[in-house]
Amino acid sequence: MINLRLLQLVSPSLPVGAYSYSQGLEAAVEAGIVHDAPSAQAWIADVLALSVATMEAPVLLRLIAAWGARDPAAVRRWNAELLASRETAELRAETAQMGYSLARLLRDLDVEGIESLDALGEVAFATAFALAVDRWAIEPREALAAYLFGWIENQALAAVRSLPLGQTDGQRIVYALSEDLPAAVDRAAALPDDALTNFAPGLALLSARHETQYTRIFRS
Repeated sequence: MINLRLLQLVSPSLPVGAYSYSQGLEAAVEAGIVHDAPSAQAWIADVLALSVATMEAPVLLRLIAAWGARDPAAVRRWNAELLASRETAELRAETAQMGYSLARLLRDLDVEGIESLDALGEVAFATAFALAVDRWAIEPREALAAYLFGWIENQALAAVRSLPLGQTDGQRIVYALSEDLPAAVDRAAALPDDALTNFAPGLALLSARHETQYTRIFRS
């Protein structure tokens, strides 16, 4: 049976503000790169393959393992690596704000060891997420699959809000891209430290442009 705490952790109602971020997708819409459902699906798939599945996902697994081993040095290392991997001010602010909000929620829920996050200073979202996964005894690969599903779902919602797409279009995107998640989890679990990468220059450039975009509805 699935750990019910995992459903809570990836619920759209989790008060961390994920809905207010597009992670560069809104800038891709402004640039005309994303303009309909197929181009939105292609954009999300590329970011998943070139960045999320090869950096954030494997680091999340390392953070879960570090929390489980009660290894604060490893937690600090991978939290710092993840923050440093954010290519723009907006992307870094996003993970830090969501990390702060999740840490505050976990504190309110009396999660054991939450004081360990205070020692880190700036906390990436995945770092706080990994702490909850460990303390709630959630299986790491299931947690990663759910984490990635939540990311896809949020990106599809951003596309629906940015383009003339209906809810069914968004669900088609989620349905199609969720088929890629088992392979993404396997890939993340197999990557050695020296193979971690988020080389997606198009995403970085568009994210930087979004900082001065004239009209926008998202914070990234």
